[in-house]
Amino acid sequence: MRKFILSLLLLLSMFPFAYAQQAKQPIAVIAYYAGRTSMIDSFEVEKLTHLIFCFCHLKGNRISVGNARDSTTIQRMVALKSRNPQLKIILSLGGWGGCQTCSPVFNTRKGRREFAESVKELNDYFGTNGIDLDWEYPVIEGYPGHAFSAGDKPAFTSLVKKLRKKLGRENEISFAAGGFTHFIDSSIEWKKVMKKVDRVNLMSYDLVSGFSTISGHHTPLYSTEKQKESTDHGVQMMLAAGVPANKIVIGAAFYGRLFSVNDTINNGLYLPGKFEHGFSYSRIADTLSNANGFTRYWDPIAQAPYAFNPQRRLLATYDDSTSVQLKTRYVLKNHLNGIMFWQLADDLFADGLLNAIDRAKHEEENTAAQ
Repeated sequence: MRKFILSLLLLLSMFPFAYAQQAKQPIAVIAYYAGRTSMIDSFEVEKLTHLIFCFCHLKGNRISVGNARDSTTIQRMVALKSRNPQLKIILSLGGWGGCQTCSPVFNTRKGRREFAESVKELNDYFGTNGIDLDWEYPVIEGYPGHAFSAGDKPAFTSLVKKLRKKLGRENEISFAAGGFTHFIDSSIEWKKVMKKVDRVNLMSYDLVSGFSTISGHHTPLYSTEKQKESTDHGVQMMLAAGVPANKIVIGAAFYGRLFSVNDTINNGLYLPGKFEHGFSYSRIADTLSNANGFTRYWDPIAQAPYAFNPQRRLLATYDDSTSVQLKTRYVLKNHLNGIMFWQLADDLFADGLLNAIDRAKHEEENTAAQ
């Protein structure tokens, strides 16, 4: 009896240590990449946990790399493991406008089976580490003219089950989820799907999109009185749907959006208008300069920057170093899986937004360890 009690006490004494070890697990820092092959070596990939190639597409029922240039890019990405041995290279399917046949293919057993087989073959060929499904969108309308149906919802569940069976646990499976209410409400059987995937990458950007007729923040951390859609709103919806916090990745935007609006009140926010074009964070200093007529503002409720040119009535909405650090701290505070961003090619080669994420990550982790 005494030996049993001593053994039990020893076992219980290990729980705090085990919990502390689990709590110290670093968050995922995930970059999507759709840039030139020659650029990829220039970024600080040591600060990443995952690098996602964008994009592969469907050719018949199989995943396909489009051309020799894309194959070279994937090979260069895999070679970056010499600089960061822990880096995982993931192949992504689809993207906006890149999933035209996803609905008809994935609604058949044959389509799902052949696709899963081809993903395994491609990962084995390149030495990559898994698949990210960027189907925009199951069930609801996405890219204009692309098929969608109610059957997409169970088909997506069957697809991830087939992928998991084929890829095993040594390869990762993730998917990009629309960060807006309609997607979270309608597109995914969350409890069934999340059992089979490693994480969900919440696209908490484009929340005011190219189709929007009212301006606003396209990637805010929090909702405001006039804008419900936000990073936190999406996270809370997924938690309520049964998604484990430690499988949720939130998104940051390494690009901005410009909207022309019909008035100058409220510095351009929440006004009728139309989307003009996007711009890269790497060009933000020139694009939004005072010389170009822009003044920068900060929304303390949304925790998001914006800029306005009253002469041209142009509103710029974007992430900056302050907002991505706040998003990173949000991940750590809420015990989420990590932060991802679209896309690495829009960052500066040094001291850009990736560096801001890394700095916030280490500051918070060091504080928690003290």
